[in-house]
Amino acid sequence: MTSSDLRLPPISLNDSATLTSARQTLELEAQSILALKSRLGAEFVQAVELILACQGRVIVCGLGKTGHIGRKIAATLASTGTPSFFLHAAEAVHGDIGMIGAQDLLVALSYSGAGQEVLSILPAAHRLGVKVIALTGNPHSELARLAAVHLDVGVAQEACPLNLAPTSSTTVSLAMGDALAVACLQSRGFGPEDFARSHPGGSLGRKLLTRVSDVMRRGNALPTVSATATMSEALEEMSRKGMGMTAVLNPQGKVLGIFTDGDLRRLIEREGDIRALTVTSGMTPNPRHISADALAVDAALIMDNHRLNHMLVCHEDGVLSGAVHMHDLMAAKVI
Repeated sequence: MTSSDLRLPPISLNDSATLTSARQTLELEAQSILALKSRLGAEFVQAVELILACQGRVIVCGLGKTGHIGRKIAATLASTGTPSFFLHAAEAVHGDIGMIGAQDLLVALSYSGAGQEVLSILPAAHRLGVKVIALTGNPHSELARLAAVHLDVGVAQEACPLNLAPTSSTTVSLAMGDALAVACLQSRGFGPEDFARSHPGGSLGRKLLTRVSDVMRRGNALPTVSATATMSEALEEMSRKGMGMTAVLNPQGKVLGIFTDGDLRRLIEREGDIRALTVTSGMTPNPRHISADALAVDAALIMDNHRLNHMLVCHEDGVLSGAVHMHDLMAAKVI
């Protein structure tokens, strides 16, 4: 058997049955979500209030396809400011029910509202005084009746042509979970920096949590010369520290200027022989600078807008505290 024998046959776009089926699926699921919108009311508000008032964790419970949806809902809640985890209904009845504490809140998912594994958790939850939010497709089900709040996620029709495989119903349950998470997020005033703290490994986390002080060069790695330094001394410092520039300081450590590779080229073009000159002859006075507490992404924006390869970092009194190079920002994956 050759590799060509393993390839799938080419799809004929002339045969519209496949595309028609896919479009019908999307249409049915979209209609199901839109129908859910009109059903939101007082019970949804009550559910959000219960989540916001929860002193413990929001425990999302489900089984099968709704269990997969429950995992996503728990993950979304956890990443948007609501401590949450998923509890598998089958594992719960074999010991994991001990994960539920008196301060917790239970969100139970069962489309039929009659799943015995999910229902078997409720007595233990009730003994602890744990309130239950139920997501079902049957408002008259046992789970709906036993819950403090019931959210109707019923659908008129599954996208499955047999009306059997959970498709529209799982999509609607997922959308309801997102609606709960976002409503809680907004009620808490959860902002980008809060989100970044939950995602420190992501690009947003790096951009919103990384400060200039985290990436700047300091101490012996910082190129500096005095205002009386000769051009030879300035060039030696620039070469030794490898930043393509040096800060020019007064005796108190305050920044007088910056001397860069570009300043050197312009000075040579203007003066020719620069050996007898001091660094102040070619430096750029009052250079742009930034605070060490500023976000590194803000430093990157300033440097990009003004076409700078490096920028000094100063205290409020103008004393130099560090310097940042564009390469430092790239290495930190801020840009």
